[in-house]
Amino acid sequence: MVKQNITIIGAQWGDEGKGKIVDWFSSNVDVVVRFQGGNNAGHTLIHQGLGEARLGEAEKVILHLIPSGILHSKTRCVIGDGLVIDPAVLVQEIQSLVQKGFLKDPSRLVVSERAHVILPYHIRIDQLREKRRSKEAIGTTQRGIGPAYEDKVGRVGIRMGELVRPEIFAKRLQESLPEKNQQIEKILGGEGFVFEEILLKYSSYGEYLKPFVKESVRLLEGWERNGSVFLFEGAQGVGLDIDYGTYPYVTSSHTVAGSVSVGSGVPPKSLGRILGVTKGYATRVGSGPFPTEERGAIGESLRQKGEEFGSTTGRPRRCGWLDVAWLKYAARLSGIEAWAVTKLDVLSGLSEILVGVGYEGGRVPTLKEDWEVVKPLYETVPGWREELSAVRRWEDLPKATHQYLEKIEEWTGIPVALISVGSSRDQTIVKREGLWA
Repeated sequence: MVKQNITIIGAQWGDEGKGKIVDWFSSNVDVVVRFQGGNNAGHTLIHQGLGEARLGEAEKVILHLIPSGILHSKTRCVIGDGLVIDPAVLVQEIQSLVQKGFLKDPSRLVVSERAHVILPYHIRIDQLREKRRSKEAIGTTQRGIGPAYEDKVGRVGIRMGELVRPEIFAKRLQESLPEKNQQIEKILGGEGFVFEEILLKYSSYGEYLKPFVKESVRLLEGWERNGSVFLFEGAQGVGLDIDYGTYPYVTSSHTVAGSVSVGSGVPPKSLGRILGVTKGYATRVGSGPFPTEERGAIGESLRQKGEEFGSTTGRPRRCGWLDVAWLKYAARLSGIEAWAVTKLDVLSGLSEILVGVGYEGGRVPTLKEDWEVVKPLYETVPGWREELSAVRRWEDLPKATHQYLEKIEEWTGIPVALISVGSSRDQTIVKREGLWA
C-alpha cells in the first residue's frame, strides 16, 4: 500500500464501526487527527497486543475523545481544534490507556489549545433541556456537547489553552458562570454551581493536561512538510451533520469531509482519499428519522446479533435495512471514493435482504415534517446462511454475499474497498488491493 493521506467519514447516523477501520489503517500512517465532536462519540476497538500492550492479549478498548490510532506505538494522535472536550473524560481516558500499557510516550498525544472546554454547566443545561422537551427530546447524549458549541459560536467559550493557564481560566470562568447559573436556575429550573468548586476541580484537570495541550496547527504543518502521512478521523456520521443531517435530530458539529480543514487547521488539499464507512445494514441511536427502520423481529435480531448498544450511552440502537438512497446523498456531500462495509457477518442467516434504494418523491427530505412522512422504496436481494466471521479473502465469501456487495457498488456508483466480518483487526477483507495505491 502506497502511503497517502486518508479521510474516514461515517456515512450513516454514526456507530458505523469507524474506530476499527481507523485502527486498521493506522499502522500505515504517521498521524491520526480527530477533527470534530466530543465525548458523545464512542469507538470500540478489540486490541490484540500488536502495539504497546502485552503481546497476544486481546482486550476491548473504548475511546471517546482520543483518536483510534493511539493503539499503535509509533502513531501520533491529535485532538483537533474542532472538538469540545470534557477534561474529566479526557483525563480518565488517558489514565486508562496508560494503565493498559498504551501511551508509554505521552508526546504521541496532542490536544489543540484551540479546542473548547465542556464545563459542568454545559452538561446540566443539556440535561435540563432534554427533560423539558419530554416527547420532543432530540435524543442527545446529555454530555454538554451542544451547549459547549453554542458558547463557541457565541464567542464566550473557554478553550483548552485557557484551561491550562490558571489565572486566565479563573478570569474566564468568573465572566461566564453568573450568566450560566441564571439560565439554569431562572429559566430551566435547576441548581446552579459554586465558582470555587468548579475552579478547584477543573484547575486540577488543567494541570494534568498541560503537557498535552499545544498549538496543533503549527505541529501539523511541520509534520506534513516533513512527509508525514495523515489520517483524519470523523465522529458520528453524515446523517448527524448540523446542516446536512436530519435536522434537528443531529449533533452540534459538521460531520462531513469538508469539516476536516476547519476542525484541524489543514488545507483542503491535505484530505487525501476519502473513505466512507457504512454497516451492511443501518442503525440509529436516539430520536429522528430512520426510513428503513425495522421495529419487529428483524430489527430485534439485528440488534442482538450485532450487539447494537451505544458505546457512549449503552442505549439500544434502532436497527433496519441498508438505505443506499441516503448513502448516495452522503457520498456526494463528502466526496466519498470508496466504501468500507462493516458488520457484514450480522446479516448471515437471512434468506433475503431488503435494501432501501430510494424514497417516494425522489429526493432526500430537508424539513422535519417531510421526514416524518417519507416512505422508502425497497428492492430484495438473496441472503446467505453461511457464517462469515472466519472468512479472510474475498474469494471465500458466499456467492450471495458477493452479489449483495456488488449491488451496493451498482446502486451507489462507488466501489467497496474493505469488508469487516468481525470486531478484530484480522477480521477484515480487502476487496480492492490497489484502491489506495
